[in-house]
Amino acid sequence: MKKLITLFFCISFLTSFSQKSKLFKVEHSKAPYHYWCYEPENYSTYKDSAWPVIVFLHGRSLSGTDLEIVRSYGLVHELDKGRSFPALIIAPQVKKGESWEPAKVVACIRELQKTHSVDTTRISITGMSLGGYGTLHTAGKYPEIFCAAAAFCGGGNAKDACNLSTLPVWVAHGKKDRAVPFGESYEIVERIKSCDRENVKFTVFETADHGDLERMFRTEELYDFLLNNKKGKPTYFPPFNKKSLN
Repeated sequence: MKKLITLFFCISFLTSFSQKSKLFKVEHSKAPYHYWCYEPENYSTYKDSAWPVIVFLHGRSLSGTDLEIVRSYGLVHELDKGRSFPALIIAPQVKKGESWEPAKVVACIRELQKTHSVDTTRISITGMSLGGYGTLHTAGKYPEIFCAAAAFCGGGNAKDACNLSTLPVWVAHGKKDRAVPFGESYEIVERIKSCDRENVKFTVFETADHGDLERMFRTEELYDFLLNNKKGKPTYFPPFNKKSLN
């Protein structure tokens, strides 16, 4: 009996001190978008340390007022499948019929900074489709905030190109995309290159359709890119095997 009691207390002790990652909704803050927030394992132990941040912007099909929809694919879906990150993550939701507004995305980051310890030299942003446009427009309008941006099957504004050239930008698109023309990504990449060729990477998938690019969020290379770039450090693009999308 004594052994059973001792075992019970040992298990209780270990459980109480084990640090699990946490995904929760932020719906009643002053932020203009409701968003998912992810805290990594051991965050509560090291919450006074400065943590990197990844911002995920979803595509049009996940727009609405129900945050549960945002779990359907992309970065939040990866968290649901058990992927963990040594970073804070926020995944806001835009209402149906609306486009991502850079100022509102940044306001969500500012709200996170009020409640969490953020490494301001390591804030990255990624998204696909509508979120790809939002990613490039937000990073292009506020390049001083971000250390890296990754946009898939989207596009960008020409006026943002030179601002985007000041940080590492990874763009990918499939040539068989029937929802967003391949030329949307090609054009913004060419504009960025005209300002600085070294800070942009363009990955072209010859046979990929629109939805195929969701698989980018299943690759290790994407998170390697987002987490290993830092403001003030040389640009880092990880080697990428296009077969990762198969």
